[in-house]
Amino acid sequence: MDERTLLILGLLKSQSQHGYQINDFIERNLGRVSDMKKATAYSLLKKLNESGLIEATTEQDGNRPAKQVYSITPAGEEKFYKLLRMSLVQVNDYLPHGDIGICFMDQLPKDEVIGNLNERLAKTEELLASYEAVPPHVEHLHGVNLTIRHRIALFRCDIEWMKQTIEELRTRS
Repeated sequence: MDERTLLILGLLKSQSQHGYQINDFIERNLGRVSDMKKATAYSLLKKLNESGLIEATTEQDGNRPAKQVYSITPAGEEKFYKLLRMSLVQVNDYLPHGDIGICFMDQLPKDEVIGNLNERLAKTEELLASYEAVPPHVEHLHGVNLTIRHRIALFRCDIEWMKQTIEELRTRS
């Protein structure tokens, strides 16, 4: 499933935009749920245009340089809905960073493992706090709010797991 394509098509479904607007919106509103870089967005816009899922028109505003304005096509809308439905039912088998290290933690002294997990716990709690500080988005972006809440729930689960694991290690002989 290509979530980046879904993201671009979804943004263009709401309104025609030029590349800068798309990148600015992603950066300001979706930076915590998408890691798409500007170069990737522009490359994807070109690819989607070439495949007929979006169309580009040139707009001139006074003496300013001409801008490419992108709009979704009927084929793009069809692809958007297909990708959206696939995304909503998709289940991921998460591969969190650090799990391979957990597999081999018995190779280190227990006190060192506990110290490392405490450091990881503190970093995760900081990350959780940063997500909890994200202000709610406007009403038409309710899905963004749900995505942030999903991330918060995942961090809380990870924190609980780390606390339980640290306690288990402390009490294990």
